[in-house]
Amino acid sequence: MASNAKQESYALEYRVLRNISAPEDEADGRKVYAGQAPASSLLELEDDDNVREYLVEAKGKQKHTPTLVHQAIRKTLRDHPDQFNILNGGLVIVARGASVDDAKKVVRLDRPSIINGSQTQGELKRFFNDHIKDEAGVDPSVKFELIITADRDLVAEISIARNFQNDVRAISIAGRRGQLDELESALQEQYPDAKLRKSETDLTADGEYVDTEKLIQVIFAILPEEILGKLERLDSTNKVFTYSQKTRCLKLFQGVVDNGPFDVYEAFLGLAPTAWGLYERWKCHQGFKGTRIRSITREDGVIVEVPDGVIFPILAAHAAFVSKHKGQWVMRKPDALADSELIEAAKQAYMEIAGSNPQTMGKSKACYSTLHQITSIFARLAKSSSSRA
Repeated sequence: MASNAKQESYALEYRVLRNISAPEDEADGRKVYAGQAPASSLLELEDDDNVREYLVEAKGKQKHTPTLVHQAIRKTLRDHPDQFNILNGGLVIVARGASVDDAKKVVRLDRPSIINGSQTQGELKRFFNDHIKDEAGVDPSVKFELIITADRDLVAEISIARNFQNDVRAISIAGRRGQLDELESALQEQYPDAKLRKSETDLTADGEYVDTEKLIQVIFAILPEEILGKLERLDSTNKVFTYSQKTRCLKLFQGVVDNGPFDVYEAFLGLAPTAWGLYERWKCHQGFKGTRIRSITREDGVIVEVPDGVIFPILAAHAAFVSKHKGQWVMRKPDALADSELIEAAKQAYMEIAGSNPQTMGKSKACYSTLHQITSIFARLAKSSSSRA
């Protein structure tokens, strides 16, 4: 069995190993190997560079129902372990360096990680834990591909590319590419302990991770038109997409991270804490008491949760108060506008335009326009008052 120390170095036993590097690999200073290894030698490999971990045991998912993929792997291990190496897709492993000892049939890997095959490794661990006592000596061969490269960006791209067939969610791809790191740092300026969800296996239910996709949606909602209008193929006057298209919001953000415009990205980072604070406040705003909006969750007379469909038009209306002041993006809501006025307007829109359906309200351009008209009036009055002063 292989051993490791913080996975800086890992001795991987193999049965067969061949260098299959192409000329392009040699030219770029990388190597590619193909091999077969005893399953036992792969059990302790980490998968830190993979975009998804073993889903059955992912944090918070101990009771996750095995997928058809997991069931198929289990069946092969149970019924045909001698055919596992030809019936299973095997593992893809990356490492920063490798030293091959063909006499001992061991390759020592520097900082290795599984980047495709975490589900296979997880099922192999399960097999050994459940059956090794009854089936001593059964150690099926597992085929693997080993890629040696020091290029961190390439490792990320390989991980993403090799996992596309497993329907990896955009959040995992964005997290693996580092596209969420600066956003997390920006949020931590006001919320020091905040950690963004960067993988589909990071769960928000226990409060450990901030819902990254929700944060991005809310930031888009409060961006002023002059900033939002800089993004191509986007109607800056219609904020409905911020509520109803979370995947689109994430992909738009990824595009901004990679390609700009820089001032849009700057606004995103600058407004992240403000946006999240605004969302959290309105999500359980006690001003909704007495509105008799049935879709609001209450406990002992306390407002616990207001549906996103109700509050997104309110959040988007706050874009009228967003501006860049002394080099910083800020939201300055006039004192003259009480939250109660926005709540009353939202209630009317909810009942008269949306037919008392929060989902309809969140997708209704008319509801957004109704709230935005109110904040725009107060924003103009505040600006006029400021100029006179």
